[in-house]
Amino acid sequence: MSTAEMLTSGLKGRGFSVLHTYRDHLWQSGDKSSPPSMAPLALDPLDLSEEKGSVEAAPVQQQMCGEKSLPEASEDPSVRGLNPDPTDSRTLQEQMDELLQQCFLHALKCQVKKADLPLLTSTFLGSHMFSCCPAGQHLDIKKSSYKKLSKFLQQMQQEQIIQVEELSRGVESIVAVDWKHPRITSFVIPEPSPTSQTIQEGSREQPYHPPDIKPLYCVPASMTLLFQESGHKKGSALEGGEVRTIIVSYAKKNDLVNVDNRNLVKLDPILCDCILEKNEQHTVTTLPWDSLLSRCLERMQPAYQVTFPGQEPIVKKGKICPIDITLAQRASNKKVTVVRNLETYGLDPCSVAAILQQRCQASTTVTPAPGSKDSLQVQIQGNQVHHLSQLLLGECPSEEAEARV
Repeated sequence: MSTAEMLTSGLKGRGFSVLHTYRDHLWQSGDKSSPPSMAPLALDPLDLSEEKGSVEAAPVQQQMCGEKSLPEASEDPSVRGLNPDPTDSRTLQEQMDELLQQCFLHALKCQVKKADLPLLTSTFLGSHMFSCCPAGQHLDIKKSSYKKLSKFLQQMQQEQIIQVEELSRGVESIVAVDWKHPRITSFVIPEPSPTSQTIQEGSREQPYHPPDIKPLYCVPASMTLLFQESGHKKGSALEGGEVRTIIVSYAKKNDLVNVDNRNLVKLDPILCDCILEKNEQHTVTTLPWDSLLSRCLERMQPAYQVTFPGQEPIVKKGKICPIDITLAQRASNKKVTVVRNLETYGLDPCSVAAILQQRCQASTTVTPAPGSKDSLQVQIQGNQVHHLSQLLLGECPSEEAEARV
């Protein structure tokens, strides 16, 4: 009810304090999923109590019926990454073992070539096996009987399908593959079902498109006289090319170009105040064009413009922060990889963490970045710089990313 109605009724009824709403900051920090689709609540008027309390409780009961309690959900195969099949009597571990072998054989038969060898086992898992996982399923070695990739590959080596060697300390690589092995030659590539294709197409996320980033220069108070003739004031954000055009126009309009050497520009009082140091005021009278322009840009305040596809440009002051990747060592002598500033480039830290967790088969956490109010950082167990660079530069290709990572 409205405030007036509430006051008129003498504050009778039940009040609610809203703690969290769809698309708020808490939602943005999570997986950004949509609310569940629920059937309309059908109530029999004869069953309604005269008290409002019983009516108000009904929607809550309906929602609880539509969700599983935590113990029930943990036993649901779909939660663990496998589609439940009523006719399948195997345990979840046995199903994951089969999926693991299927992805392994599929990757060797269709993706890995002789020229790819030696191939890092981590790359084989992240770049080949995961991409061979059927739509709607999730490959998780920890849910299999092998628990670790190295143990599974040892078994495949004992079956003489592959040969694994430690080419550098602590790093294993596949050095040979027997493509004539019966298990590879007899393997039939599974065809995706129409249902899984429909589900995948309907739930597919939009591909990542890097933003267009332009460095800008803001007019400081000390340089307003230089830019006011061109219609700009303090705080105006300009591109480098615009600054150059304004300076050239100012010099020509005020006859500052040296007649004998057109590469030199005479400095009038305004230019002297804008770009010269105090000890240069009476000694420097001319400057080359390139020195004049570079000094102007150095004395302007840095800014940048970020434009995401289909969105309005966003102008921010200061220098753009690069994606920061740090390899740190914790007290337990274990290494962790920390990534910051993903949001600047339109990358969701939670999505990046989920992808890295699958590829690296390592635990990931998303926490607030120290010293920042609204930025998150991703922490991955172990040295995952290689996987990170492959993800950022390989699947988020852009000159900006290459220049700033």
